[in-house]
Amino acid sequence: MQKPTIAKKPIRSLEDALDRCQMLGMRVSRQRRFILELLWQANEHLSAREIYDRLNQEGKDIGHTSVYQNLEALSSQGIIECIEHCDGRLYGNISDAHSHVNCLDTNQILDVHIELPEELLRQVEQQTGVQITEYSINFYGYRNPSEDV
Repeated sequence: MQKPTIAKKPIRSLEDALDRCQMLGMRVSRQRRFILELLWQANEHLSAREIYDRLNQEGKDIGHTSVYQNLEALSSQGIIECIEHCDGRLYGNISDAHSHVNCLDTNQILDVHIELPEELLRQVEQQTGVQITEYSINFYGYRNPSEDV
């Protein structure tokens, strides 16, 4: 017999993330809270090293291993986002379905919520035979376009 699935409310705030941790029975340790607070304050995608460095610059006592273990636990439970980037894994604060704008001159990845027209989704379904239930789009561009690019 299958367990009934509980509809997950999107995680769009620090409070939502903390609530999800508690709902899943995850301990909200001091270190885990530090990481979540930083991701919501930073509002950008960061590497584990950047997270470690920023927390230690703020005087928060946390070790490398603790950062990596907590990021793995939080991302595997869908509380934070983990994306594979050419420079390694980056972590962000939004875990619900969304798209990304990749800025090629600053190397930033920005979150954006885009809703495609229903007609376009039906066209994709017709071409592939796959029913679309969720999607994510990656956009690429330059914040400061120049003529030599």
